[in-house]
Amino acid sequence: MAEPPAGAAGLPLRARLSFAAGHFLNDLCASLWFTYLLLYLHAVLGYGHRLAGALLLAGQAADGLCTPLVGYEADRAAGCGRYGRRKSWHLAGTTCVLVSFPFIFNPCLGCKENTPQWAAFIYYLPFIIIFQFGWAATQISHLSLIPELVTSDHEKVELTAFRYAFTVMANITVYGLAWLLLNFQVDQPDRTEHLGIQDVPIFRNLSLIVVGLGAVFSLIFHLGTKEKPYPPGSLPQLEESTPLLQKEPMSPPHPLLIWKDWLLEPAFYQVAVLYMSTRLIVNLSQTYIAMYLTNSLLLPKKYIATIPLVMYVSGFLSSFLMKPVNKWIGRNLTYFVGILIILAFASWVTLARQMGVEIYGAAVLLGAGSATILVTSLSMTADLIGTNTHSGAFVYGAMSFTDKMANGLAVMVIQNLHPCPTELCCPACISFYHWVMVLVTGGIAIAAIASLCCIMVWPIRVRYHGPGCGEAAGALSWREVPWQGWLRGRLQLCPRGDPHDAVCLQGLSRAGTPYSGTESMEERIRSSTVN
Repeated sequence: MAEPPAGAAGLPLRARLSFAAGHFLNDLCASLWFTYLLLYLHAVLGYGHRLAGALLLAGQAADGLCTPLVGYEADRAAGCGRYGRRKSWHLAGTTCVLVSFPFIFNPCLGCKENTPQWAAFIYYLPFIIIFQFGWAATQISHLSLIPELVTSDHEKVELTAFRYAFTVMANITVYGLAWLLLNFQVDQPDRTEHLGIQDVPIFRNLSLIVVGLGAVFSLIFHLGTKEKPYPPGSLPQLEESTPLLQKEPMSPPHPLLIWKDWLLEPAFYQVAVLYMSTRLIVNLSQTYIAMYLTNSLLLPKKYIATIPLVMYVSGFLSSFLMKPVNKWIGRNLTYFVGILIILAFASWVTLARQMGVEIYGAAVLLGAGSATILVTSLSMTADLIGTNTHSGAFVYGAMSFTDKMANGLAVMVIQNLHPCPTELCCPACISFYHWVMVLVTGGIAIAAIASLCCIMVWPIRVRYHGPGCGEAAGALSWREVPWQGWLRGRLQLCPRGDPHDAVCLQGLSRAGTPYSGTESMEERIRSSTVN
């Protein structure tokens, strides 16, 4: 990618900060959604397990469907008048989030004690769909602004770093506010240390504060960010994990992989299963940790704020080790180390039926392990795509859709297996959430290990299914397969006319360039919760 000429003015600091503020509302709402939605619907409002699971599944499905559709339309549509097309979609998405999210964390208006639960489902469903549509529109338009605001690789990485700094601040803000609200309430003599209907004001106030703060930061974004006028369709659309740094091809043009070609690649399914397993561990543990703390360990409700905060901070700090560890032992072993940490947490939970302050040590393990496997799995996805960035959006979109649907269905299955269908919690639910935490971490970790073994036996590489031969655009680095290291630097042309022949050695040599297309990815994906 061409660098700007010497002396060209870069984006001012004020403009960079205002851009980074544009995703703050999304980060605040995502943290509240994943950590507290099930707990609020079930333990505070008293709705049944199936209703709570169905609402979360509906939200995940809406998110999975809206993301590619909004991305497609955002590239085709023009801006609103003189307002840029990216900022127009960002404004529309922000408006949808602001008007819908407070209703999700407020009791059903007009509902009474004898109101059937299906009526509550119908009440909450439109707000959840509007929220997920707005979240997707804000996310995609914000990411799409990066290549329009800056041109050099260094500036793109810098903008991404600013964006991630605001993500960290958003998560700490949500958990810090929850801790303050819960602590102030517990200090009052007429309040209990366990969640119930009396805690409705806490979650209502938390959602209103989140929306208010997010609105202020969104206003800063729209006032301080100037979008360049580009005609519709002139720029490629970015997804949540699309590599920002597009490397120039080092060889003559070759046939490009389109979305249909990816469906014929075995490596595509290998990485998809590993990524889905990773997301199941990360998201399900985040979703059920609060239920485990309150129902199985019977800890005071202030722990539902402090434990997620400890998990997030430990994951954030451990993510700084990912780059050197990846260079030292490679992707596969780094992922395996993360899985071992997850299994250590699962073993601790299995053996310790009762925990007090030692739960903080377990939370550190879970946060560090989750961040390790998430960062590494995303890096493996970038390795798979390699130089095929023109179709990278399809790869990330397909994996994101699979991840969201798998998480929603998993939550629905767990909710339907709850042993207390007619009560908030019975004696059986104490062990139920205990084993849920064991299975969503240790059980899925075993499945992830099986998927990792397949990748180690059959390394990630792309075969071209077409006339002639293809190149190993997404081939595994020679650092990952030591016994293939001698291939580096060699050149051997594939025989013409063999459409299913293995990738040529020239592609392996090029793919062996250490982390050629993924450095910016590792800087961007240190956050463990996104959506």
